[in-house]
Amino acid sequence: MDMEQKQADLIDHFSNRAASLDGPQLADLVLDATSHPSLFAFSEILSLPNIAKLEGTQYSAPLHLLRLFAYGAWSDYKSNAGYLPELSPDQIRKLKQLSVLSLAESNKVLPYDQLMQELDVSNVRELEDFLINECMYSGIVRGKLNQSRRCFEVQFAAGRDLRPEQLNDMIQTLTGWLGTSDSVLHLIQENIKWADTTSEANKKHRKEAEDKVEQVKKSVKKAATNSIVAREADMLDFFFGVQHFRFQDLL
Repeated sequence: MDMEQKQADLIDHFSNRAASLDGPQLADLVLDATSHPSLFAFSEILSLPNIAKLEGTQYSAPLHLLRLFAYGAWSDYKSNAGYLPELSPDQIRKLKQLSVLSLAESNKVLPYDQLMQELDVSNVRELEDFLINECMYSGIVRGKLNQSRRCFEVQFAAGRDLRPEQLNDMIQTLTGWLGTSDSVLHLIQENIKWADTTSEANKKHRKEAEDKVEQVKKSVKKAATNSIVAREADMLDFFFGVQHFRFQDLL
């Protein structure tokens, strides 16, 4: 099963569970979802009506935690730790993985120093182990560890949840891409039409050329035939002329 399908199945699993739960039970579900080693998308769970109803209640902390995992990073948690539940080791690892994803989305070269600061990692060996074991092996990123340049070169990064304010930008980007695709498609269709027209014109020109060649061949053959006939006629005239001359001599 590929990563996208696995994500979709997990989202459906947690969404179906959440549909029939209330406040304290939803807190447990949020803990399970944010701790799951293979789930990295949370906006669909966050958008469920009974999850949204936690806002302003005594159970709002799990809602804020779910928002953090959907859109935030490890540095955001450190800045707001006083308002959020304490994280388990699994949740800490997950949030640091998501932090790497956020950086990899906008930068294809991630300096080790930046990563160590963002992830609270004290040395390069620990950082590289985290990138290999927790990020690349999990399939959320692919890349190359460049020890000489002290950076991680990103080749692929799974997308994170979009913040609501990012949707308009995404719609504009997709609209622009669609417009460009339509223009390219129209250009391709015009080129195909031109190629078809050119092909037909070439075929017609070739047919005309072949017809002219045939006409020339026929003319040459006819001229050659006429020449042979004329030459034979001359020879006959000459023959009969000679015979006539000999006949006169005999007289």
